[in-house]
Amino acid sequence: MTSKITSLELELAQKSWADGLILIGESYAKNEDYKSLASSIIDELYGYNFGDGKVLFKPTKAKSSPFRPTKKGALSYFVGGDEAFSEDKGFALSRWSKIDFKNHQIFDDGDIVIAMGEYDFTDSAGSVVTVEYTFGYKKNEDGKVKIILHHSSIPFSG
Repeated sequence: MTSKITSLELELAQKSWADGLILIGESYAKNEDYKSLASSIIDELYGYNFGDGKVLFKPTKAKSSPFRPTKKGALSYFVGGDEAFSEDKGFALSRWSKIDFKNHQIFDDGDIVIAMGEYDFTDSAGSVVTVEYTFGYKKNEDGKVKIILHHSSIPFSG
């Protein structure tokens, strides 16, 4: 049985996700092995490798393949380069310098927590893009908080 996810664990999971995305972009800019790094970060943060391996992943900039139930689809979204997902340009390669989560509401059911809100992505030029999100988290058998739901979208512009 898994234990309750605390508020601090939720904040740390969100910070780890933001830091991971920034790190991937930095690795890409330095001509390092950013794809292996991204793969490791996905393993660390997402629940593709525990339980039934299902992650409900609907990234922001995905039209042809809007749902990514596999790690392969998530990796392509973050770093691009997979012919099966030709629309992917590598969201994490945009060189984000800062990502701030602003939780609007949190549903807490003990071992599953769902957070909804907005996150601000600041690029290296200082421009900010606001995106809406819903993330779901669950602890694995080792007590590590994993993302099991990732849905983000551009706000409606009318």
